Amino acid sequence: MNDLLTMALDAHGGLDRWNDFTTLKAELSVDGAIWYAKQQPGLLTDKIFEIDTHSERLTITPFTAPDRRSVFVPDRLVLESLDGTVVESRDDPEAAYAGQTFETPWDKFHVAYFASEALWTYLTLPFLYTYPGFESEEIEPWRENGEVWRRLKVTFPDHIASHNKTQITHFGPDGLMRRHDYTVDILGGATGANYTTNYRNFQGIKMPTTRRIYAYDTAMQKVPEPLLVSLDFGDLTFS
Repeated sequence: MNDLLTMALDAHGGLDRWNDFTTLKAELSVDGAIWYAKQQPGLLTDKIFEIDTHSERLTITPFTAPDRRSVFVPDRLVLESLDGTVVESRDDPEAAYAGQTFETPWDKFHVAYFASEALWTYLTLPFLYTYPGFESEEIEPWRENGEVWRRLKVTFPDHIASHNKTQITHFGPDGLMRRHDYTVDILGGATGANYTTNYRNFQGIKMPTTRRIYAYDTAMQKVPEPLLVSLDFGDLTFS
């Protein structure tokens, strides 16, 4: 493990503490320009996102109706009742984005898959980078907001569904995340600069409670308009 990742893990509460838990439940509202472009504004307002912290599974409750939730694993999406009865499902959900443009409207399964693969990654960082199959290396630092941010370039293993295979996370002098860069395969390679702010301590783990996501240009500079996605968290509960 390189020293930057070690510093980041310690700053966020430590790998031993993270490994005490197997689930994380997060109160979350998601907004931003992308949901209007996809004709699905408000679908992710006031939800509970619950993840398995060491395997890629996520639920969104409620979803599309008060008595429904979505259940995500990388190769399958299910819409089910709260007692577990399957209402609808979609196998190989990533394939459903083939041929789309940024203006293509989404259905509920498009929304659920995009939000689920994104949030499982976000909610497990930076601890995710210690999981089997991940490869990381420190690259040249980045200067922004009057700070020097150390950067970790990470290659994801094939079995993890995420925005793309190679992502870069920026860490401030305190070891906490400042920015997370990626492209989004299911959006035709659209860029994302994900800024993490307003950290709080939840049961010994430090987590950002706000995220703001913008595009970035060919020089890796943030494009300030539009705000593509906003994420505002309430309580986070580990168990």
